[in-house]
Amino acid sequence: MSLEINYRTYGQPPYKIAVLHGGPGAPGYMAPVARELSNLTGVLEPLQTKDSLDGQIAELNRQLTNLSDTPVTLIASSWGVILALFLAAEHNSIVQKLILIGSAVFDAASSAKITPLRLSRLSETERRQYDTIMLQLENAPSQERNELMKQWGRLLDGTDMYDPISTDTEIIEVQYELYAKVWSDFIALRDRPDYLKNKFSEIKLPVTIIHGEFDPHPIDGIRPFLESCLTDTHFYILPKCGHYPWLERHAKERFYDILGKEI
Repeated sequence: MSLEINYRTYGQPPYKIAVLHGGPGAPGYMAPVARELSNLTGVLEPLQTKDSLDGQIAELNRQLTNLSDTPVTLIASSWGVILALFLAAEHNSIVQKLILIGSAVFDAASSAKITPLRLSRLSETERRQYDTIMLQLENAPSQERNELMKQWGRLLDGTDMYDPISTDTEIIEVQYELYAKVWSDFIALRDRPDYLKNKFSEIKLPVTIIHGEFDPHPIDGIRPFLESCLTDTHFYILPKCGHYPWLERHAKERFYDILGKEI
């Protein structure tokens, strides 16, 4: 990644809260959450740049250790949920609490439900565009894949958000190659029998999960798994809400009320 710096800060130190973006390979989209929470406390926004799961875990550990006032409350979205769970399992002394938003799923069967649901929410023209982008991604030169991934993301705005106030996710830079490599690392571990359950069972922290009812990531691929391996969970299921609660007209206020209570 060509980012000149791999973090941003909001408000004044000490930084007791860190927000973690998803993707992987989509840094910057937690900025609105960081700005809002900076009215309450200092916030660190780590930006992940490494193209392996192990590399991102190590990078995040360094960022939190060197830049924040640990232990921190780690607020993570989408792919960032997975990274936060790995970080907490391997470096539990630097995390005080996890708040997980719009989590990715934890098994292949649940993952297989996401694309059909998204496609069902697209028009016929949009579905053709989606198929074309997927085909082009397989064969395009690496320098063109970032633009194709941007187009893919714009289509998903219509499938992943219920009633958005804005579809500007503030992503700084899309990195397809990073996305593909890190996601591949995760899938290899996900598909090992009981690996994730045993790994995340090492987490002995309070964990809050916020999930929109309209989020295409099925909650039945998230809640049973997390309750099976975490000892202290609290779920908030938001109606009329998709993957990015802070951008949702019907959920934004409730979302920030929850964060204010949980931090």
